[in-house]
Amino acid sequence: MDKMKIVILERNSVGLDVPVNCFEELGEVTYYANTKTIEEVKERTKDADIVVANKAPMCREALSGSANLKLICEFATGFDNCDLTYCREKGIRVCNVADYCTDMIAQHTFTLALALLQKLAYYDNYVKSGEYSAQERFSNFDVPFTELSGKTWGIVGMGNIGKRVAKIATAFGCRVIFHSVTGKSTVTEYEQVSKDTLLTESDFLSLHCPLSDLTRNFIDKEALKKMKKTAILVNVARGPVVNNPDLYEALESGEIMAAGLDVMEKEPLELSNPLSKIKDSNKLIITPHLGWGSVEARTRCVNEAFLNAKAFLAGESRNVVNP
Repeated sequence: MDKMKIVILERNSVGLDVPVNCFEELGEVTYYANTKTIEEVKERTKDADIVVANKAPMCREALSGSANLKLICEFATGFDNCDLTYCREKGIRVCNVADYCTDMIAQHTFTLALALLQKLAYYDNYVKSGEYSAQERFSNFDVPFTELSGKTWGIVGMGNIGKRVAKIATAFGCRVIFHSVTGKSTVTEYEQVSKDTLLTESDFLSLHCPLSDLTRNFIDKEALKKMKKTAILVNVARGPVVNNPDLYEALESGEIMAAGLDVMEKEPLELSNPLSKIKDSNKLIITPHLGWGSVEARTRCVNEAFLNAKAFLAGESRNVVNP
């Protein structure tokens, strides 16, 4: 029997410090550092039996010439880069990796929130600039900051990550509320509220929802107007859940106090995005979509994708999103 031809389209997406050579146990592997365009996908997958991807477009136009393709393994939980209808039509299985980065994204949510709440950028600069050394008193709190305890933490997206964030927020002494975009949440441990209540009562609002027609621009000009002027927004979900120009206006006008973003409408951040103009890290912190990317999480991601492929070759079903 011929060896399976496996193509890893975005090897660098999991970091060069994490090995991916486990796939060589399953067949002949071709590696590409990154793959972005439909034309690149067409050329690189035309002889493949298995494709490992992350953001590369897995659509009809890109895959129509890939006659041998049997399986797409995502280096991700999300699979919005895949045309599931086309894959089902062609008998191509699609497998994702679930729950591999829950701990890290929850951790990053609080990293952003706490840095903004406690004005860490200001005080770090205050010390390093020499101002602290020049003052007479032992402490400085000229820019006021507050505690998490007693505040209301709002959540959109009460899946595994949302629940982990809720648990941590509760441990900090927060009241936790959440809004179900679909209205179908079965979570009863926390108070479910309307969108308006979520916006008006949240001191912190963190987003953990998938991107869909229901969540695109969920936070827009109208939503931001309803939020507290002292509110902190954290988006670790998908960039288009927040309207970036509307958020820019809200931050500049003081409609909300601050925002921490790990995802943008278009990635990498384009200089045409107005948020790129804000240099004040007490008002806005942007990280380069790294919230999922601890060494442990990336290692789990690769291993789970490998196990998905191994199970498929053994005739087993594992993490299939288009059965």
